[in-house]
Amino acid sequence: MSSVRFVAIGDSFTEGVGDELPDGTVRGWADLVAEGWANASGAPVEYANLAIRGKLVWPIVDEQLEPALALKPTHLSFNGGGNDMLRPRTSIAAIVEAFDRVRLRCAQEGVQLILLSGANPSGQLPLGRLVRQRGDVLSVAVVERFSAHSDVLRALNWPDRELATPPYWSEDRLHMNARGHHRVAARVLSTLGFEPPAAWWSLPELAPTGARGAAYYREHVAPWVRRRLSRTSSGDGRMPKFAEWVTIAPGSDV
Repeated sequence: MSSVRFVAIGDSFTEGVGDELPDGTVRGWADLVAEGWANASGAPVEYANLAIRGKLVWPIVDEQLEPALALKPTHLSFNGGGNDMLRPRTSIAAIVEAFDRVRLRCAQEGVQLILLSGANPSGQLPLGRLVRQRGDVLSVAVVERFSAHSDVLRALNWPDRELATPPYWSEDRLHMNARGHHRVAARVLSTLGFEPPAAWWSLPELAPTGARGAAYYREHVAPWVRRRLSRTSSGDGRMPKFAEWVTIAPGSDV
């Protein structure tokens, strides 16, 4: 087994939604990090990804953290709270406590925690101002809670103003596109001490796609509202894409 065992937990941000491959599967920044890590180190990386789209932060912790730790990883990445930010009632304190639970359990198990903040989609979202305000408060609160824990690796994407601009986002305006996921992957690799491919920071812009005006609300906003009213999630019934270790060899694609 490789000396590096990297497991990612979270929601759609970590699952890779928005970075769809031709066969319809999603890739995303965590897959790219595993690939870039193996290439930069010249050694294979064992990789697992337990993230499920649509998850609130505490279900991520309750359902994914212990199974991830049971894999005996050397490194664990965590992000959550993005879906909480979209709910009418959101407790910032409760989200921060979830982050702290992950930190504590990783410390107890001797696992290197890689802490991420999500990117900021608010510039192009309905009710974007509210999302931005909540995200700003959460970002500050998490940084303050972790200020005394210098051992935690940080890859903070919320303050990245370039990443917040429309060319990094998919047609639903809520999930990053391939360009956005590559930029996040570059930041994580830099946090790990590797030089990412320079192009990953800002791939060429993609051609604009997706519905506009009323069509956007029909295609993307209305289904989200229906899920809220029916208390269902886009992740219901989904299984992790990499629930067990997969070996990423140098020069291979995820």
